[in-house]
Amino acid sequence: MMGAGYPVQFSVDYPDRSLNRLTTVFRIVIVIPIAIVLSTLAGTMWQSGPHEGSTVVAAGAGLVFLGPLLMILFRRKYPRWWFDWNRELLRFSNRVTAYVALMDDRYPSTDEEQSVHLGFPYPDAPRELNRWLPLVKWLLAIPHYVVLFFLGIAAFGAVVVAWFAILFTGRYPRPLFDFIEGVLRWSNRVTAYAAILVTDEYPPFRLSA
Repeated sequence: MMGAGYPVQFSVDYPDRSLNRLTTVFRIVIVIPIAIVLSTLAGTMWQSGPHEGSTVVAAGAGLVFLGPLLMILFRRKYPRWWFDWNRELLRFSNRVTAYVALMDDRYPSTDEEQSVHLGFPYPDAPRELNRWLPLVKWLLAIPHYVVLFFLGIAAFGAVVVAWFAILFTGRYPRPLFDFIEGVLRWSNRVTAYAAILVTDEYPPFRLSA
């Protein structure tokens, strides 16, 4: 995983086999339970309670951003447990995303790597992270957000085409798979740079590894 190149590495194993057509048809329904689990970890979920006017709130921590920013800024530190939390939540989120995108027909695990691989090294904050850069990374990443918006639209269309291809052939067209994998790779690099602040190396404008 951690070879030469950009420090954030991402890949999904291509399913060189016949995929499950039945779970492909109902993927958007089947994914709901694990999506609820992810939502409780990644943010706040609001739901109407059993009585009129009552509300149930389930709060999750989500990706830890402000804490690392303040620690890098004032202490030149990145607490290891915050790093581990962000990395594992991002891995889990990517497994669910890959499942929704039909890239794997195995149900997403909450802890096992499965076919989705995401890795980045723990940063040596005093030596590798500029203490002031986290204040402006969100601004510097705006060009990436613009590109990813359009790539996301294209990726959605690719998933729809792949859905039909799997139904008729049982196989995921490799060019579509590689494109969607590239979009996810790009997105993860931007997230690692601008959201969880584990690297100061500006993300490349490319889909490839």
